[in-house]
Amino acid sequence: MGADARHAYFGFDRNDYPGDESLKELHKTFAYAGYWLNNPPGASANTWTGKRHRIETAGFGFLVLFEGRLYRELKSDASELGKSDAKAATAAARHEGFPARTVIFLDQEEGGRLLPEQKAYVFGWIDEVSRQGFRAGVYCSGIAFRERGGASIITADDIRQNAGGRDITYWVTNDACPPSPGCSARSKPPSPGASGVEFAEVWQFAQSPRRNRVARRCGGYDKNQSCYGSEAAANQNLYLDLNTSTSADPSHGRSHLR
Repeated sequence: MGADARHAYFGFDRNDYPGDESLKELHKTFAYAGYWLNNPPGASANTWTGKRHRIETAGFGFLVLFEGRLYRELKSDASELGKSDAKAATAAARHEGFPARTVIFLDQEEGGRLLPEQKAYVFGWIDEVSRQGFRAGVYCSGIAFRERGGASIITADDIRQNAGGRDITYWVTNDACPPSPGCSARSKPPSPGASGVEFAEVWQFAQSPRRNRVARRCGGYDKNQSCYGSEAAANQNLYLDLNTSTSADPSHGRSHLR
């Protein structure tokens, strides 16, 4: 289903598992949840491990995520490191019970035009994920980055223009208002294409805490700068990142669909 699909669905992601007791209330607002296969950014453990069945039983679809490498971590052979990380990602996906052809999103945290080592890593990872029988996605910036000399580049565009025809699912982040509606999941979900990246299939439109450098004009955030997005999340003090997608199961990771 393309980015101009008629229907869109709200979902959430967060670094920490929200707890079994929170799933029922969260599912009243959100159709899918982010699911980390390795330690999220800055974390020393992964609290999502072993929770796939519980999340699916609660009715959620999935955004399956694997934390990628920062530029400073890329040494002599970035492509081989990408392949090694892809094998770790697909092994973790199998261990967690995700079916073949599940879309695994590589978390590409650094924005702007990717350097050669970053591209070698990203495309090495994508190729190996595909060889392992899964589908590759990339989570990356959908915000225009202004370069020296005045040119600007969106990371998602840069990856797509250099992908050589690879089949990649794009999950973009753009929490600037506009185009973001701010921290709210109470109205109709916007189309991912409204993010400014027309080929995006998932759009993360709010982050927690609010990034004031980008999102200072955005409403709906709590006075502590957290985004809850729904009454259920606020009542449980569960800060969230908010997403909209063309599918209620963007990674196609629900076992009953296979």
